Amino acid sequence: MSMLQPIETVPAPFRPEPVTQDEGGAMFRAALNLFAKWGVTDEQAAMLTDMPVRSFRRWKAEGPGRISRDGLARLSNLMGIHKALRIIFQEPQRGYDWIKAPNAAFDGASALAVMLGGELTDIMRVRRYLDAERGGW
Repeated sequence: MSMLQPIETVPAPFRPEPVTQDEGGAMFRAALNLFAKWGVTDEQAAMLTDMPVRSFRRWKAEGPGRISRDGLARLSNLMGIHKALRIIFQEPQRGYDWIKAPNAAFDGASALAVMLGGELTDIMRVRRYLDAERGGW
């Protein structure tokens, strides 16, 4: 006798609603504040958001244009990193400073150096590490 349930009774996996462009714009504005607190340059911020520096500076001055699916995922993960750091560190500045500090979990590199690898997966690596540290996912 099989212990498997019939397919129709197995719940569907959780799929969050897609992020809207308005929400993406709000995340971009929040990311600008976060980048300032992290002390990243426009060139580094452009790398984190995967856009040319000129475009980043234009969006920074005028507000974001249409944000790609990859861009939304990057912004979402950056917000997740910020949230995790706020949970882990009681003093916000310690979380902001942590981004640039050498970290044994990243073979002595800082979280920022890892994220500046340029790939979405680099940002996700830092987020997964922090989510595991804070006991969530």
